[in-house]
Amino acid sequence: MNQNAIIRRYNGDVQQAKFRIGLIQMACARDPHENLAKAEWRIREAAGKGAQIICVQELFRSEYFCREENAGNFDLAEPVPGPTSESFGKLAGELKVAIVGSVFERRAAGVYHNTALVTDADGALVGTYRKMHIPDDPLYYEKYYFTPGDLGFRAFNTRYARVAPLVCWDQWYPEAARLAALDGAQIIFYPTAIGWHPAEKQQYGKAQHDAWRTIQRAHAIANGVYVAVVNRVGYEGTAERGIEFWGGSFVCDPFGEVLAEASHSREETLIVECDPRRIEEVRRNWPFLRDRRIDAYAPILNRVTD
Repeated sequence: MNQNAIIRRYNGDVQQAKFRIGLIQMACARDPHENLAKAEWRIREAAGKGAQIICVQELFRSEYFCREENAGNFDLAEPVPGPTSESFGKLAGELKVAIVGSVFERRAAGVYHNTALVTDADGALVGTYRKMHIPDDPLYYEKYYFTPGDLGFRAFNTRYARVAPLVCWDQWYPEAARLAALDGAQIIFYPTAIGWHPAEKQQYGKAQHDAWRTIQRAHAIANGVYVAVVNRVGYEGTAERGIEFWGGSFVCDPFGEVLAEASHSREETLIVECDPRRIEEVRRNWPFLRDRRIDAYAPILNRVTD
């Protein structure tokens, strides 16, 4: 699809009314059923407060199991459709809300994905995104568990807005946000699980959190879209090999202004109103998409430029 077609679709096919989003920042227990029940309750709470598009954090049905390489953890995976997607569908249809949810997807024996689902307000599954960028760092051993996504970077129409789900490590990549914006996204959701290694927090913690917050605000600015990030809270693991998840879920507008932000330690639900007219206003004044040199970017397809 060429640039003009993308711009025409943005102007013609997406919602222009204001919409309200809800971000659910939770601590997670070991029991998947307990976590699902908590998420269902909090989705109802968010809908009761006026949220129309509700997002839960990455891998919310369990503690963050990627702290270790353990084949037994594959038992946490489920198919799509499956229990989590069916729960989202029932809730979305009942409450007339769209839900951006996270699931540890069992695609086939030995093939698993870190997947985000977009369920519309009628209960229908309208979008599936499989995490594209898979990290492998101390206590974040995701390459052991997840096959890289193969569905590309896409946006999906819901009743209230056109949304693009990306997942956690994707949030560091400007290419992912750009392609989501070019596909017409009005808002990018980043379900996330990120925190501090306790031994590093005192020396590096403030800078790490600031970098995380800054890069995502930059995606909003560079693309003229809303960005919504939902993280978990709480300490998971042993004293020697644990992660203190730093919460800090936030929403920023297309100019990068932070509209709402959660704490580092508490479970919270953020409710934020987004106005598509703000996208139009920012892009008219900072027309980054107009001025892109699409004739000059071919080297970006190389791993490095020699």
